[in-house]
Amino acid sequence: MKTTIELPDALAAEAKALAAATGTTLRDLVVSGLRHEVATRRQGHRVDFDFPTVGGSGIVVDLAPGEVIARSYELG
Repeated sequence: MKTTIELPDALAAEAKALAAATGTTLRDLVVSGLRHEVATRRQGHRVDFDFPTVGGSGIVVDLAPGEVIARSYELG
């Protein structure tokens, strides 16, 4: 299907440069990005973060922000 869309000039220029640098076409870049966005929005709002708890009984207190992030992603 052919369609016309308006893009901000800076975004269009950046997309064209990226397409050229990666050996693809602007069309393929737009299709890929649109597919990704449609799939993401279909899934709804997804939170990729779990607060650490003590036995599932609430948030662990006295943690620095970095510790919270590390524990939620099982980094430490």
